Amino acid sequence: MELGSSIMVVYQDKKNVYWFGSWETGVYRYDGKKLINYTTMHGLPNNRVDEIQQDESGDIYFTSFYPKPTIVKFDGNTFTTLAPIPSNDWQLKSTDLWFKHTYDLENYVYRYDGTTLHKLQLPEPPSLPNPFGVYSIYKDIKGNIWFGTNPVGVCRYDGESFDWITEEDVTEFRNEGANGVRSITEDKNGDFWFNTENRYSIYDHLTLNSDTFYTRHESIGSLDEKNTSGLNEYLSTVKDNNNNLWFVTYRSGVWKYDGTKITHYAVQDNSQDITLFSIYKDNNGDLWLGTHENGAYKFNGQTFEKFKP
Repeated sequence: MELGSSIMVVYQDKKNVYWFGSWETGVYRYDGKKLINYTTMHGLPNNRVDEIQQDESGDIYFTSFYPKPTIVKFDGNTFTTLAPIPSNDWQLKSTDLWFKHTYDLENYVYRYDGTTLHKLQLPEPPSLPNPFGVYSIYKDIKGNIWFGTNPVGVCRYDGESFDWITEEDVTEFRNEGANGVRSITEDKNGDFWFNTENRYSIYDHLTLNSDTFYTRHESIGSLDEKNTSGLNEYLSTVKDNNNNLWFVTYRSGVWKYDGTKITHYAVQDNSQDITLFSIYKDNNGDLWLGTHENGAYKFNGQTFEKFKP
């Protein structure tokens, strides 16, 4: 058996088993020896898997955004589709799982507390009363949850209140509104990166003595003379175990930023550049890519090479 060609997401669980979510061939489980492919024939509601998570007890969750958002729990034997309950119960618990609701402009996110899948509606940002979709969810070092949206910017929830970095200040998103904020990452200094070459320093309101809680810095673009235009719409980011940031673009390969310089890594199959979906850091610190048409890739220290189970 072979891994499917269109791998959207790579995930490694607590038992070090790898899971590969695909565009249309279900999900693959690889324990280092055997590759198993689960599809609708085994109980998945559909064969597209956009995201994979695991809870404290070891159950695995597969999210599909299309044709309609579905969240499926897998206990190792059975797939159970979770039924969302409309809710106003906003809480921040370390054991909760958060899921996004991407392909429509309904402001919704899901919080799963182990029992109930709460369907929560994010408040609209001040001064921008238009509908939006949630494209990314990120938990920071302090435990706050960040929501990247399209097209109204970024929202932080700290368990009590919501703070917005609105679209006016995330200027890069205005021209290419379709992209939205697909990636949020915190770097070694506690600064945040939202899909662009700028980084944002986050403060409490008292420090800045103003309504805003952040300042924006030109970052990668101003550091060297390289053309980093491809970085303006990166899809996925990860911080490696050496505190480097890695940015994945759809057509322009992978970029590494060590805080002072950037390095570009082409990702190829038969000497041709390929299109990419996502980057993931496994339990060992190794980096993986999900690709559009070429399976999964793994970084060997010098280059990204195709993974063959």
